[in-house]
Amino acid sequence: MSLDKPYTDVPGTTIFDADMSRMGYHLNQFCMSLMKAENRARFKANERAYLDEWPMSEEQKQAVLDRDLNRCISLGGNIYFLAKIGATDGKSFQQMAGSMTGMTEDQYREMMIKGGRSVEGNRYTGEKK
Repeated sequence: MSLDKPYTDVPGTTIFDADMSRMGYHLNQFCMSLMKAENRARFKANERAYLDEWPMSEEQKQAVLDRDLNRCISLGGNIYFLAKIGATDGKSFQQMAGSMTGMTEDQYREMMIKGGRSVEGNRYTGEKK
């Protein structure tokens, strides 16, 4: 029996629920491993070899290698864990968020200062206007 998930109808939004947590468990554990300096060094020395130590799907590993954070999220990654990849690369959370929206860091910062994205077009896809 599957649960009713009305929140799956929000455009451009992935909700990190129990199903996503299970899907991304090893991806998120890999990210948490980057909190240790020795693991960051091993990852940066040979990213593929380090990723192959984790029982992630090939698709998850490739998303990490490509630094495709949106894809990582769709494969069960949690942004708070994925931030460890950005930190390992010397990127701020703001730089990472900008890259996920197709904006530069400056454009993303300016949008957030002005109150964020408009709600127009960001509600339920089935919503009547």
